[in-house]
Amino acid sequence: MTDPEQPMDQEKIREARKKALKVLERMDRSETELRGKLVNAGFESEYVDDAVDYVKFYGYLNDARYVRDYITYRSDQKSRRRLMQELQFKKGISRELIEEVCEKLEPVDERPQIHRYLEKKHYCHAEFGEGQRRRLITTLTGRGYSLSDILAVMKEEF
Repeated sequence: MTDPEQPMDQEKIREARKKALKVLERMDRSETELRGKLVNAGFESEYVDDAVDYVKFYGYLNDARYVRDYITYRSDQKSRRRLMQELQFKKGISRELIEEVCEKLEPVDERPQIHRYLEKKHYCHAEFGEGQRRRLITTLTGRGYSLSDILAVMKEEF
């Protein structure tokens, strides 16, 4: 850790900023992910803070945009609830920001995803026993789908 009264090394500032830009060049990241990458690269916290502020100032780092894009591009593969959990617990984004962004997004009908999953499992209401149906329901609720959507799709003809 450097002495707070000593000015920051301009060369280290440039290196940290350059590394931040290089990380974001390959793929969009959350602020928490970028901070982790910079810390793992050996930069001290004040240089990490400066680099993060720098890329935020120029619009290269924006958690709201990251949340919107993450949900938009993955919503056909996973439930919105599951994506929100990933953003919060794996990507380090606050629940408040995630909910704020989600309110602005169009609602998604997740029933086609449930339908695809049931087809993949060769679900047939007449042929599946109660235990098999319960296991499917447990799996789908664990993936973040609502029980009402699951039951509605299961009642459709297969």
